[in-house]
Amino acid sequence: MDSRSRFAELLDNAPADAEAIEFEESWTTWGTLQGIDRSLDSVLGEYGHGEGTRVGLILENRPECVAVLLSLIARRRCIVTFSSLQPPERLSADIARADVPVVVGTATALAGDGVRESAGDALVLALGTDAVQVFDDREVRAARQSDISPGVIVEMLTSGTTGPPKRVLLREKQFDTAISTSVPAPPTDSLFRRGVSIVSTPLVHIGGFWGALGPLFAGRRIVLMTKFALEPWLRVITRHRPKATGLVPAALRSILNAGVTADQLDGIEVVTTGTTFCPPELIDDFLETYGIRVLPTYGATEFAGAVAYWTKALHEKWWESKAGSAGRPLPGVTLRVTDENGAEIPAGEQGRLEIRTAQSPVGADSWLRTSDLAVVDADGFLWIRGRADDAIVRGGFKVHPDTVRKVLEQHPSVHEAAVAPRPDDRLGQVPVAGVELEPAEAGTDRAALAKELDGLCRQHLLPYEVPVHIAVVDALPRTPSSKVSRMDLLDVIAADMATSISA
Repeated sequence: MDSRSRFAELLDNAPADAEAIEFEESWTTWGTLQGIDRSLDSVLGEYGHGEGTRVGLILENRPECVAVLLSLIARRRCIVTFSSLQPPERLSADIARADVPVVVGTATALAGDGVRESAGDALVLALGTDAVQVFDDREVRAARQSDISPGVIVEMLTSGTTGPPKRVLLREKQFDTAISTSVPAPPTDSLFRRGVSIVSTPLVHIGGFWGALGPLFAGRRIVLMTKFALEPWLRVITRHRPKATGLVPAALRSILNAGVTADQLDGIEVVTTGTTFCPPELIDDFLETYGIRVLPTYGATEFAGAVAYWTKALHEKWWESKAGSAGRPLPGVTLRVTDENGAEIPAGEQGRLEIRTAQSPVGADSWLRTSDLAVVDADGFLWIRGRADDAIVRGGFKVHPDTVRKVLEQHPSVHEAAVAPRPDDRLGQVPVAGVELEPAEAGTDRAALAKELDGLCRQHLLPYEVPVHIAVVDALPRTPSSKVSRMDLLDVIAADMATSISA
């Protein structure tokens, strides 16, 4: 069953009192989701926005936003995602660029400075807990040809770690292929199956998006969290005792650093992790402490989710010899590594990763060249070695951020480091860095530590690789998917540089 038909089946036929989404320790039923679906479909129909209409949704981790996602998929419209986690000025600019005929958001999201104005003459709908209503009585434009995007289920933002987020079109074939490989098929003898899935990643990120929609497609209930927070998450684990869950690397570290005991995680057999590289030593620590296997995945918004993964069986057999790998390709996915001219190179050699899958925007029979440097070994395991477009070109010399990051993270006071390119009038770009302190090092003399780190870099790096400035911070700025945001990091470093000069 395809995704549009499955979600239509649930919205049309699920018992109104059946539990669907637990949020803040209270259940939202299918009846409530159905009410929002009917309300939204009615208003959109009244204004002439039928199948294929691009509908912008300011996504928050709330049950009513999930209801809108389900409705737009089921009623064959196109979702255009907007991140509620952005500052209002960035959200406003994003809405204006997208030029959608309809914008839906909670009253709080729509009330942000400039947000309503950025929608122009679009129909703006305020999303309540059980229905939508027209936000104001402004005259709205009539539907036009550019408002329709047939065959596209979602226009989704990428994570924006290396530049402004891009919009990726996920078409029905991609979407259905991705959902069929990530979750079990719907049961044939009922609408639902047993089990609960926990969603703590933002819905605006492909991980949170699938984290919510995948289990509902399969007939499971979900527990939706506004974000990962240790104590609420532990209460969810205690209530539901899932066998599997998903966590980003930062959350894994939080659990270990807080001294959570093994009995508190009783019942969990595996944890999947993605969005960013998970250090193998972190995976090993989790296994040693809790007996729980952490299974990395690799994917991208462009591929509608994961294309390589570890299973429990693979982890048990291969992890000791393949630690650090992103796993093997999912069924239906083929990987190869090529040189700069596009020629395939032998197993075990580094080059540009290319992927062929029905999840690809170029179709199932074509290779899509990624920006990732990778190795595929003789056993079919994928190793990501960095990004081909990640180099900082400093006066003609290439600086690889990961090389600098690894040196900075050798210092015992550094929890995590990130390196970004800062524009320079003379050299074009120069590397700058931010380092996040270990929790126990909060009282460290930051100026002294920055000098130590500069010395460490000069000891281990080539002169042109040494960052021109190192900012020591409590927490690195992150995207909704918990990756370090290099754009925001540049702002943090600029402020730190200004403070250093004034001092």
